[in-house]
Amino acid sequence: MDGYVHSVESFGTVDGPGIRFVVFLSGCPMRCKYCHNPDTWDLTGGTKTSVDELISQYKRNEPFYKNGGMTVTGGEPLVQIDFLTELFCAAKACGIHTCLDTSGATYRADPEYIKKLDTLMQYTDLVMLDIKHIDTDAHRELCGMGNEGILAFAKYLDSKNIPTWIRHVIVTGITDGEEELINLGEFIAGLKNVKALDVLPYHTMGVAKYKSLGIDYPLTGVAPTPAETAKKAKETILKAIHSKRT
Repeated sequence: MDGYVHSVESFGTVDGPGIRFVVFLSGCPMRCKYCHNPDTWDLTGGTKTSVDELISQYKRNEPFYKNGGMTVTGGEPLVQIDFLTELFCAAKACGIHTCLDTSGATYRADPEYIKKLDTLMQYTDLVMLDIKHIDTDAHRELCGMGNEGILAFAKYLDSKNIPTWIRHVIVTGITDGEEELINLGEFIAGLKNVKALDVLPYHTMGVAKYKSLGIDYPLTGVAPTPAETAKKAKETILKAIHSKRT
């Protein structure tokens, strides 16, 4: 099977444990205002690539991935769930640790879709789940769609006991409200499968891409978030998790 691949990174260090081979798939249903990969939105904007080609690329540098593996991100990789499943199946057959970096935005309570997810999860060692905003209206304003399916996907992962890392980006005045951070922590507290929490500061490294693509940057004028602000936000979330669980 062929899939649309935007690009690959041979030595990723922030996309899961260890050094990783990172595959960026094309296609995404969301339009997050702080997205730094707008060039991945179009499904057919990538290059048609086979599973065998990607496995071969991985094997060229396999010794470096001893404590890492393969991460598939995007775009939104679940847009190409059939290709993703075949890729992860082939990776597991080669003993490769697999990580899915996703927003969960395609999740729906449809029996056929759930069946496909169940198959994919058989070959998935870790999910890195981006929760952009805990409030659905604020999420719709930020990303162009609500978060109901995303939160349902988080609960689905919990029901399957799939190890999950939660990611949340702190944008000043948008995702940093104390009430929202507490609500996010209380939601995470109800998930038994969460192994890590990454709270990341918003950056503006994607601005140049918008300019090259002729797209207006939605957060023009919003300053990058200081690392200390993200650290304090994480402390608020962790405190809410602890408080909810005790």
